[in-house]
Amino acid sequence: MTLVLKYTFLFFSVLFGMQLYAQDSLNVKTTRLSESELIAGESYVIDTIVDGKVFFKKSIEPIKEIDLTKELQDHEMASEFDKKWMEELYSTSLFDTIYREVTDLKYEAVYYPELSTDTLKARLERLNARTPFNVEYNPQLENLIKRWLKNRHQSMERLMGLSKYYFPMFERELDNYNIPLEMKYLAIVESALKPRAKSRVGATGLWQFMFATGKQYGLDVSSYVDERSDPIKSTKSASIYLAKLYEIFGDWDLALAAYNSGPGNVSKAIRRSGGYRNYWNIRPNLPRETAGYVPAFLATMYIFEYAKEHGFIQHKPQFNYVETDTIHVKQMITLDQVSEFTGVKMEVLQFLNPSYKLDVIPYIKGKNYTLRLPRDVVGIFVNNEKDMYAFAKAEFDKREKPLPKLLTADTKTRYKVKQGDYLGKIARKFGVRVSQLKQWNGLRSNNLKIGQRLTVYPRNPSAITKAASKPKSTANFKGKTYTVKSGDSLWSISQKFSGVSVQDIKNWNDISGTNLKIGMTLRVSKS
Repeated sequence: MTLVLKYTFLFFSVLFGMQLYAQDSLNVKTTRLSESELIAGESYVIDTIVDGKVFFKKSIEPIKEIDLTKELQDHEMASEFDKKWMEELYSTSLFDTIYREVTDLKYEAVYYPELSTDTLKARLERLNARTPFNVEYNPQLENLIKRWLKNRHQSMERLMGLSKYYFPMFERELDNYNIPLEMKYLAIVESALKPRAKSRVGATGLWQFMFATGKQYGLDVSSYVDERSDPIKSTKSASIYLAKLYEIFGDWDLALAAYNSGPGNVSKAIRRSGGYRNYWNIRPNLPRETAGYVPAFLATMYIFEYAKEHGFIQHKPQFNYVETDTIHVKQMITLDQVSEFTGVKMEVLQFLNPSYKLDVIPYIKGKNYTLRLPRDVVGIFVNNEKDMYAFAKAEFDKREKPLPKLLTADTKTRYKVKQGDYLGKIARKFGVRVSQLKQWNGLRSNNLKIGQRLTVYPRNPSAITKAASKPKSTANFKGKTYTVKSGDSLWSISQKFSGVSVQDIKNWNDISGTNLKIGMTLRVSKS
């Protein structure tokens, strides 16, 4: 027994020794180099000395320190793209174009060799098989599809970009009420995906509700709020209305026609056609606008469903719906104040919160009004909610005082609206707020017309003759300065210095808006 233990001990001792030797050999070969193994031109440092023999290893270069002020600068061209995108979001020209085309559709033959009649028939047949709508080929629909493919390629691409934001919320509500998901294309025909679109007869929003119909289906319309422009609430109401119309007519094409012209006009068209219930048979007896309505819907559906085959580039929107979230407000607050507090651009806030007509979110007991923000800003807002509401209250308290001397006839100017202008852009130019522009000009919405003249009391009178000036240089300034860091806003910077307000920083640095760049140096004292 003793002999067995002895040999067993000897076996494991040898094995353990071999492992140590192997590991030591491996380490020497891979990390330790003798002087004879060094390669000319390489950089080495002494690793260890064993029995008087010096071993070396390769030196490791330190990671270069990143200059955040340089690395985090915005890309000039990309910034310009963002600017053009925001202008597109607030332009109503696309809605006006679609509205005119639907009311006055032309069905003349169009030469478009890229799409043969046989190919179109086959695609429409496949589309018809997977949707409850009657997607049947006829020459009028073919001519309309080809006309739009030929003449409206760019505008359709813009709509496809916007649809990436709106369609997910549409589909959720439509599915809740068992409405065909293809009904989402109706919002393109109705409003060109413009939440504040308004027709000549007063129909408003993505789904173009008239005032009375909107009220009937639960959409609140007041001096502050128009829920017909709320993407989610209006889609829910549209789903309920469409479900009721389908219950009446039992046909989705007729439900579409009734949504546009009213159930009474569809019933009269059925009578005048001798009792036909197919849309294309009663179409000659429908109002002119409704006659072009269903073809426009089907043409839109085809182009979106076969966008890839026709070479459309579907641009990613600035926001996806899932990248935003809502906060229930606890007191009255304006989008201007939220913009100043969070640093989010005014145009972004207006895009995410289109139902607030005056850019004011009211607080009324029994009502749940929400503020939608980019998801990465929600946490900042909630964590500083108390300060935000205190900031808003202080702002409202100031507004109750008489207008400051700044608002005099000496500094008043008239501004003529140009192509590409929108209220946020004009407000930044003159260093004022969107809400002030609305107040001075009696505006009830954000819509502007080219050539329209606006009264402005610029915060910086020099803006009358030139665009908002660049921030003042701090090269020879003897007072306190502050270098902008990631996450800073004018409000957060003002809180770092006692007695300094947001307006002080704007005045001392000739800043008109709220945009800051990482690394820029600001004056935070008068002198």
